[in-house]
Amino acid sequence: MTDRLTIATWNINSVRLRLPIVERFLNTYQPDVLCLQETKCPDANFPFAALRKAGYQNIEISGQKGYHGVATLSKRPLTGTQRREFCEKGDCRHVGTDVPFAGRHLRIHNFYVPAGGDEPDPHVNEKFRHKLDFLTEMEDWLGATTFPCIVVGDLNIAPYEQDVWSTKQLSRVVSHTPLERERLEDVRKAGPFVDAMRRFVPMEEKLYTWWSYRAKDWEAANKGRRLDHIWVTPPLAPKVTDVQVIREARGWERPSDHAPVIATLES
Repeated sequence: MTDRLTIATWNINSVRLRLPIVERFLNTYQPDVLCLQETKCPDANFPFAALRKAGYQNIEISGQKGYHGVATLSKRPLTGTQRREFCEKGDCRHVGTDVPFAGRHLRIHNFYVPAGGDEPDPHVNEKFRHKLDFLTEMEDWLGATTFPCIVVGDLNIAPYEQDVWSTKQLSRVVSHTPLERERLEDVRKAGPFVDAMRRFVPMEEKLYTWWSYRAKDWEAANKGRRLDHIWVTPPLAPKVTDVQVIREARGWERPSDHAPVIATLES
């Protein structure tokens, strides 16, 4: 018997503020699982009722007021939930859950990696130092992965030249500096994990998931970056049959500056 699982990831930039477009996305695309980042919502105020009404009865969250926060919504049961604290900061940046797929359980790690501030120098910018420390801890932890696993989320780094509109102009901008790009690759290889998005979009082609609010016409300027990622452990890679960036959602009313990404797994 075959099974088909769709998993979406989306930095929503406040789940309560943008609840209407979350509902629109769920109603239109009907993913089995939606992983949200930057929910900016304490657990007590999370919009459980609205999202369960949309068909997502199983919800695991890790939230805090005004900052960070992750949530995983699912039509399928979620078990084995873990919430890891990184760098002893008390930030809510991870939730891991198991979802049934093809007769066994698949672990989904939902991450929101620190942005890192504006200055790409860990000696003068504590936020950038925190980002690097977070990646180091993430590498060590994910390097011990021994079971089918998928990592999704806003990892806040565009690792390859064609993941940004201009690698030359952005090489000194946080999210695309050589140090960050190298460190993210270290994390990915530690699993090891396969970059599922680049299995479907060749390295020589541009691939973006984020467009700044600062652009007067983000679509015409198209100065994007790929900050959102989907990685899978090697045995799962052949089961990923499609990955799509839902670019249209960036143009919806009161949008996030990120677009959702949907991966389809079949077995």
